[in-house]
Amino acid sequence: MNPHHNLEDLVAQRRASGEPWMEFLRVPALSMGLYVLGAGAEDTQEPHTEDEVYYVTSGRGSIRINGEDRSVRAGSLIFVPARAAHRFHTISEELTALVFFAPAEGSAV
Repeated sequence: MNPHHNLEDLVAQRRASGEPWMEFLRVPALSMGLYVLGAGAEDTQEPHTEDEVYYVTSGRGSIRINGEDRSVRAGSLIFVPARAAHRFHTISEELTALVFFAPAEGSAV
């Protein structure tokens, strides 16, 4: 496990993968990843069994959490409680977010 990461490097690795999601850190109590959605993209994620925090590093759009909409942009911090219905929408500029799950994604029941 690499405990040190550079955001520029992570963005390049995620881009090379061609996938919108790339996990880069996992320990039992926490996992982290990079999530990127292009302008106009559809966010198809489902609720997670863990608490989640998004830190938007670039882009603009909105997020709906349990039916409530909020605008997001670079610098936005968004908390999503476990099992809450949520998704990004109305993405006007490619949205890049660091995502923190606690405990690690997929580990809670």
